[in-house]
Amino acid sequence: MTETCVYEERMTAIHLLRSGQSPTEVIKELSRSLSWVYKWRQRFFVQQSWEDLKARSRAPKRKPRKLPDEVRQAIRQARSELEEEATQPGHLGYIGAHAIRARLKKKGCRELPSLSSIERTISAAGMTRPPKPEVPAVFYPHLQPIQPHQLVQVDIVPHYLPGGACISCFNAIDVYSRYPTGQQLPTKRSLDAFNFMLQMWKELGLPDYTQVDNESCFSGGFTHPGVLGKVLRLALYVGTELVFSPVRHPESNGYVERFHQDYNGNVWDKLEIADLQAVQHHSSPFFELYRHSEHHSALNGHSPEEVHGSQPLRPLPETLVLPAKLPVTAGRVHFIRLVNPDKKIVILNLDWDVPAARPAQGVWATLEFASQGAKLRIYDTAPDALKRKCLAEHPFPLKEPVVPLRVEFQKPIPVPVSWFSLAADLFRLALKTRLPAWISTML
Repeated sequence: MTETCVYEERMTAIHLLRSGQSPTEVIKELSRSLSWVYKWRQRFFVQQSWEDLKARSRAPKRKPRKLPDEVRQAIRQARSELEEEATQPGHLGYIGAHAIRARLKKKGCRELPSLSSIERTISAAGMTRPPKPEVPAVFYPHLQPIQPHQLVQVDIVPHYLPGGACISCFNAIDVYSRYPTGQQLPTKRSLDAFNFMLQMWKELGLPDYTQVDNESCFSGGFTHPGVLGKVLRLALYVGTELVFSPVRHPESNGYVERFHQDYNGNVWDKLEIADLQAVQHHSSPFFELYRHSEHHSALNGHSPEEVHGSQPLRPLPETLVLPAKLPVTAGRVHFIRLVNPDKKIVILNLDWDVPAARPAQGVWATLEFASQGAKLRIYDTAPDALKRKCLAEHPFPLKEPVVPLRVEFQKPIPVPVSWFSLAADLFRLALKTRLPAWISTML
């Protein structure tokens, strides 16, 4: 409806009211609401003016005060100075509206502009930084544990002491039970990672999978092609399947990354820590409290200690004696990787073709060692997926023999039990306890 038609309808309403009709009768004739009739009746009868029935401007009656030119110039100058200082050592890199306002205050500006006025000014001057283009999220295959002892994530968070020394805090957590352990060391060499893995498996038990990132202490370094590092050999030797997270993708190790935050907030942010001994002294009580805490919503009121102990674990023997050089043991190692634009992935410092994949696709690669040698198979999803597709298969260059997994590290094979066989066993047991000995021997 045009503005002219609306104006004529309002005049018609006034004519009907002045002729003696009631507001109720007017709304029936014009199909309008009662509040609409009262509104325009009141507006007309204030001054008995037909002009008051016309639409009024909705522009704000008070306009914001325009910044003086000298203030806008001072804002632009402050922004420029802060940008230049941000590139110099010894200066902070803050150049936003708060920093500009603080600079103007320091200069003695009498009337400080609001933050929104500063932002409008620098935006109009073209001095804002363009937003970073959003990088499309990559879906990486991942395991989905449904009980304890299936997946443990391991990572290192660095911290610095007042004197500048760096402490490497190794943390590990069972993804399902949230049961943690940790160790604080002055370095993060491959031997440190090796010893921590042994300690972690003794405390948490041997999980089906142990996930780590791609730091050289875990991966064996980035120099030699086809390198099989100490941690990789150790995982094969004890019968857990090592999983390497995607490169530069901490979200794939998200459970232990989230645990780092709790560890940092409860140990490092609350306490004054002077040396490595103090770090170890204050860290131990935190781990113990965390294991018995019932704050996890995912555990339904239970503690990590209770959930972790609800399933039998595969203990690593306390008296384990390792050979001087670990052999390559039959087993599997996994790598979560991103397909490059040339449809290749990098595993153990070697390039592998994945022609059936698409660039920027997350894939799951499994390196399997057997007595016949080693093979690398690349899949579109994780091993626990209901349906998965093999995208490529390659022989892996191996110059040493593969030894079988020792009996003490093999997983117990679950024996399927049917209701019929269970009932039959109970029936036999009942007969043996009630019949004479010479008859029970026949059963």
